[in-house]
Amino acid sequence: MTPKERYKKLKQHLSEENPVLLDVIKQYEQLDKTAHALGFLEPEQSFTEKISWWPLISVLGTFSAGKSTFINSYLGVKVQESGNQAVDDKFTVITYGNDEKPMTLPGLALDADPRFPFYNISEEVEKVEKGEGNRVNLYLQLKTVKSDAIKGEILIDSPGFDADSQRDAVLRITDHIIGMSDLVLIFFDARHPEPGAMRDTLKHLVGATMGQRDSDKILYILNQIDTTAKEDNLEEVMGAWQRALSQQGLISGNFFAVYDESAAGPIDDAAVAERLRRKRDEDMAKIVSRMEGVKVERAYRISKALEDFAKEIIQNKLPTLKESLNRWGRRVLLADLLTLGLLGGGAWAAVMLGAVPAGLAWGLYGAAALLIVLLHFRYRKWFAAAELHRWGEKDEKMAAAVAHNTRWYRPMLRVWLPGWSRRAAERLERVIDYSKAAIRRLNDQYVSPAGADVKEETTL
Repeated sequence: MTPKERYKKLKQHLSEENPVLLDVIKQYEQLDKTAHALGFLEPEQSFTEKISWWPLISVLGTFSAGKSTFINSYLGVKVQESGNQAVDDKFTVITYGNDEKPMTLPGLALDADPRFPFYNISEEVEKVEKGEGNRVNLYLQLKTVKSDAIKGEILIDSPGFDADSQRDAVLRITDHIIGMSDLVLIFFDARHPEPGAMRDTLKHLVGATMGQRDSDKILYILNQIDTTAKEDNLEEVMGAWQRALSQQGLISGNFFAVYDESAAGPIDDAAVAERLRRKRDEDMAKIVSRMEGVKVERAYRISKALEDFAKEIIQNKLPTLKESLNRWGRRVLLADLLTLGLLGGGAWAAVMLGAVPAGLAWGLYGAAALLIVLLHFRYRKWFAAAELHRWGEKDEKMAAAVAHNTRWYRPMLRVWLPGWSRRAAERLERVIDYSKAAIRRLNDQYVSPAGADVKEETTL
């Protein structure tokens, strides 16, 4: 799908779901154009692929942590199978559907649709496991369910997580959805809060979430706390669980403890039952409140991402590209000067010393000039290859940008002129300014410090 087709679909989607973002997506088009011109994006790529355009909640966790039971309860429909054993080894994307009965569609439905967070995920899978990109149906599926709780949102249920046995493709998908999500719920089992076998699992899950700049979107949930009723040791179990997380570097975070009453066993002690129920109700209210707020968070996140993408180019990518191109240009220029001195000077000396008949002098000069030009393009290619080798392994995007800017038809002298990079930076600064203005207008829509009525819809 070309960026033009992708933008057409996204605009249609936003006009129905969130018209306030229609002007924001126009700025994404400007950002894409600038990135394409600089070589930071391939012609078929777009920054809109890097974010979800639907509010996205992902549910991760260990085996038998109660993820599916939680999802079924939240939706009010049994859409996921639950049990003590692993019942589903795929990532399940759940969205609203009009059919009364839940419907399951293959992962290809997600890979080919730009509105979903797994658009082109087959390419990411292929990078880590050759040949697996064509088998995306083994990793993903789409389910539709008629539930008002999911209207306008996407919910992702992950397979039970075990970092020791998980394939690289699954780990890559896990990291991908954590980065894309507006809210991440990570479930742990109160029956096994700190088993040694979970160390690598904790390390991966906590490590992946700690690196998020918006780490407040991560909720760590200890589920099935009703199992602590017999020993009446909820605080002890929660302490062990939090210590296990802190040992992986998580010092602070959003910690909750819940259980599903329909799946809970009998609790004989009324006082213990009341205490667990009160804890469950308080924490569930907070979790559901965060889940219901993702629609608003998504609008802010899309607007803020626009600024982040532009700043990344201005502050990091553009200076690095200039440095690389300057180094390439200096090497080519030095080689040109040496060649000019040797060939041009040699031809002139041959004519002056009479080694070449006067009638052939201009022919000799022409041949020398032609050889100098041919060698110039050879030098461009050689030194560009050296720069590509420098970036190839550690930064593929930078390597692509260098290749884009060192093509044979691009004037070499432009790399020393500030104009090309300054104009690009100015365009990106305008995108940043628009992003900030978009957030202010979202504030006008949702915030009213003076206590006045907030407009239900504001056009950016």
